[in-house]
Formats: sequence, structure tokens, C-alpha cells
Amino acid sequence: MSTELGETPPRVVLYSKPGCHLCDDARAVVAAVCAELGESFDEVDITTSEALFAELGEQIPVTFVDGEQHDFWRVDAGRLRAALG
Repeated sequence: MSTELGETPPRVVLYSKPGCHLCDDARAVVAAVCAELGESFDEVDITTSEALFAELGEQIPVTFVDGEQHDFWRVDAGRLRAALG
């Protein structure tokens, strides 16, 4: 799948919200693992969408890898590395 600019979308998406300490922890792990493996990631603020907030609000942070839910609440670096490997 490509974006409208022809770029490949990131394999990892982190759903979070401002002021969430677990989200801060997850962001650090996702950023480190993605940098290590040469992958990019997107972060989506669930407070910008009522639908996302209703769906994911009790689970954040939530990570998706290749369009599938991977983890919630905590991100395990080894598990994320294996999913991207």
C-alpha cells in the first residue's frame, strides 16, 4: 500500500492521547525499536476523533503493526522487534 505521494505508510501506528504517561513510555519504546530497525511509525491522538476515543479510549496506548492490533497499555520492545522482523 502506498500513500498519495507514493510513499509506503509506516508499519507501526501508535494510538495515544496527551497527558498519558503510559503513552509517553510506549512512544519511547516504539521510537527506539523503529529507529533500530529502520522503520517509521505514526502516532494518532485519539482525542481528535470521537470514534477512535470510543473504540480505544480504555486501552491506550495501543500499537498496530501492519494494520493489526499488536499491543495495548504497554509495549514490549522484544515483542515489537519480533513482529517487525
